[in-house]
Amino acid sequence: MEDCRWEKITGWKLAGFSLGLAAFVALLLASEPGFIFGLDHANLLFHEAGHPFIGLFSTRLEPYGGTLGQLVFPAALAVSFWRKGQALAFGASVIWFFENWLNIARYMADARALELPLVGGGDHDWNTIFTRWNMLQYDLNFASTVKFLGWTGMVMVVLWVGGRGWWESALIRWLNLTDGGLPSGQCCGGKRRYFSSAVSARKISSRWPVVWL
Repeated sequence: MEDCRWEKITGWKLAGFSLGLAAFVALLLASEPGFIFGLDHANLLFHEAGHPFIGLFSTRLEPYGGTLGQLVFPAALAVSFWRKGQALAFGASVIWFFENWLNIARYMADARALELPLVGGGDHDWNTIFTRWNMLQYDLNFASTVKFLGWTGMVMVVLWVGGRGWWESALIRWLNLTDGGLPSGQCCGGKRRYFSSAVSARKISSRWPVVWL
């Protein structure tokens, strides 16, 4: 990634992100707790793929493979978008990452009850893991903590995206009032960016260090 870490969040992009977020929340509320229709079906595929992959290296670690499998793909996407400076795509990937935590919490909470249907009717991952840790009696405590962290992570990402969108709009308005705006043609990485060398030349970063967040 070049000096300009994040590409500008335009009003249209932020509106599209907000609509997607609204659709996600609506789907979340309409689905059963801990399992979003469609999205968690995809997560289940990554979960199941994680078991044989980890099992290639260690049969003892295979029960962890499912949970790792459903977290690795959104995490890899988030890293990719972060390297490219694509703020909204990065935010969406991180939301997907933390949404998985709700599904994982649902699975953890079932460690003793064993009521959830299992693909292929195999062993219950978290019953195996908690039994191995001698912590099966704390399955609901672990589940509550993971669920809380999942919700917290998603809310923090939404606040970060919204904050960046507001800050960039405020900064550009301030630049237009004080310096007549950025010179045309200032680019970074082949894309129009507002956090360019022109901003540094005006020493904005020294007055407003959060511009580089």
